[in-house]
Amino acid sequence: MAEKPNFVLVPDPEPDKPSQQPVALLDRMRALVHAVTAMVPFGTPQAEPAQPLATRGAMRPRLIFGFDATASREPAWATARTVTDSLVRALPGELDVALAVHGGGVLHTFTEFTANPAALRDHAAGITCRAGPTRLLPILSRGLTTPDLRVVIYIGDVFEESPRRAQQITDALGARGTKLIVLHDTSDWNARRDAELFADLARRTGGCVLPFDADAPARLRGLLAAVAVYAVGGEQLLEARRHDLPGATILLEHLARGR
Repeated sequence: MAEKPNFVLVPDPEPDKPSQQPVALLDRMRALVHAVTAMVPFGTPQAEPAQPLATRGAMRPRLIFGFDATASREPAWATARTVTDSLVRALPGELDVALAVHGGGVLHTFTEFTANPAALRDHAAGITCRAGPTRLLPILSRGLTTPDLRVVIYIGDVFEESPRRAQQITDALGARGTKLIVLHDTSDWNARRDAELFADLARRTGGCVLPFDADAPARLRGLLAAVAVYAVGGEQLLEARRHDLPGATILLEHLARGR
């Protein structure tokens, strides 16, 4: 939805042209009232300058949390859905998150963006894994039409779609300033064959690939919190949070490797 400005600039009234005829007192008063009314939107000389339209009503940064919930992913999904609220708890009220999940060969879940951790957790709790091929590309394509999207996180193991199409989409995401960060689950040896492809896709956006361990929920929670901080303030904010956010150092190291 297009944002509407909160005020309308009214041009200064043009000076009255000299008149050869005397102007009645009532006409003079009307002209004065009209001139004062036209100047009201500009405020008084003591008023603070108006904020530029480009920064008024701007949306908060957005993040898409995507997940491969095909049949073989049940143990990993069980871990991930318990820590989804880490994304919004890291910076309360400063980041909006949408949950995107594919399974059964379709992208079946794409929630509204929210900064409410309870809502995100409730959505995640109701999702079950379904057999079918991966559908990462529909998640990435949605990212191309999402304003203020800073990061797409994706947790998955294998890739079963068109590599060429994936490269085109990630190039477009990178041009928009949206980073792809993949948490790659390589517990199944079949997933290791796609490690380089995921790395290439993330690199095209300026993102990276991180290791995913379903047996380490605390580590996953820390990584998601670091990604949330990165989505809001970039590497500068991550650097500032190194000492109180364990995942910040890991994320910064992997971002550096991806360059």
